[in-house]
Amino acid sequence: MSGWTWRYEGTDGSVVTEVPEGTPESFPAQADAESWIGETWSSLLEAGVDAVSLLEDEREVYGPMSLHPPA
Repeated sequence: MSGWTWRYEGTDGSVVTEVPEGTPESFPAQADAESWIGETWSSLLEAGVDAVSLLEDEREVYGPMSLHPPA
């Protein structure tokens, strides 16, 4: 069984480990992870997360994807 996780990144590309309390560590399916990020991206942005990358186990599926709204 694979695990789907988000890697949280700052403006300089470094990994952000300080995320809001209650942030799930992993998701059972890609759709679950994507739904969750769609609902909570603004909270992550406020917490200092600039971009996210989706991982399946250790493999990067896509990213980094900016959390900033289009200009």
